[in-house]
Amino acid sequence: MSLLFGFSVSCTTKQPARSTAEERITITAYEADRKLEVHIDGKLFTAYRYPTDLYKPVLYPVHAANGTPITRGWPYEPRPAERTDHPHQVGMWLNYGDVNGLDFWNNSNAIKPENKHRYGTIRHHAVKRVQNGNEQAELEVQMQWLSPDNVVLLQEETRYIFKGDANSRIIDRITTLTAQQQEISLEDNKEGFYAIRVARELEHPTASPAKYIDANGKEVDLSTGDPAVTGKYLSSRAVEGEAVWGTRAEWVALRGTIKDQPVSVTIMDHPKNVGFPTYWMARGYGLFSANPLGQKVLSEGKEELHFKLAPGEAVTFRYRLLIKDGQTQTADSTHHAYEEFNKLY
Repeated sequence: MSLLFGFSVSCTTKQPARSTAEERITITAYEADRKLEVHIDGKLFTAYRYPTDLYKPVLYPVHAANGTPITRGWPYEPRPAERTDHPHQVGMWLNYGDVNGLDFWNNSNAIKPENKHRYGTIRHHAVKRVQNGNEQAELEVQMQWLSPDNVVLLQEETRYIFKGDANSRIIDRITTLTAQQQEISLEDNKEGFYAIRVARELEHPTASPAKYIDANGKEVDLSTGDPAVTGKYLSSRAVEGEAVWGTRAEWVALRGTIKDQPVSVTIMDHPKNVGFPTYWMARGYGLFSANPLGQKVLSEGKEELHFKLAPGEAVTFRYRLLIKDGQTQTADSTHHAYEEFNKLY
């Protein structure tokens, strides 16, 4: 791996922040691997990756404080008994299924060339700022939402804030999308918006017959039961299990056990976000997503949004990912953390 000592920003070079003995949380860039790694107390937390074969930047992998990955490993680091469905669902990301009629959500190498004209791509454009620290580290990046003929539809400015202690990890994502030369329509669509694909252990147990091909090419029958699958959703509105899908809530926690250790993964919406409190697309197979824009689909026609941006108009979204390990995260403690998040932004 080659270490990137400067970041290209509009044909100029900026030096990354330097680590000191007091800086527990550090960000290091690796140009050849198209990634920036985040470490807390010397342990890998996550990496901002922008590979060309993913059609969008992602955070991958994402680890709990004890070092356990809470994201699916496939396709880059496959693990035994993992599903190999939905190749576009890698790590943690933000995009959408209908932007001026283009599908940014489902784009992947699995799309046939003759259908590529229907899909949009999000490309990393520049690293704007890196700041290491003792309490938190920050990464600011710029992305472009591109049409198939490389017209920039949306300019994205995203600020990531990384935090952690002995039993917790936090990622705050503040994303501003600015329409460029044309009106942008984000029509109600179930494929969105701020999402994570979780590890096998955090999937929901299923009682109905279901089969899939695992990372080793073996067919697995889920209906026979799998003791590794332990996940269960809980929303701030006290909705549980897969019933969370298509409901509104301020936050949703996914709880389970990995390697005999309890772990919870919580996504938090913010009162300043469009569509607050967001709808949730919480799937048993491991897709966990907040979708504030797909209201017509997720409400079964009871509500509609049809969100639009005029040329030059911007919208900002704020989300928090909270990971707790080694202890049971209660609804009360989750709500307390949610209120702290609201006060910050």
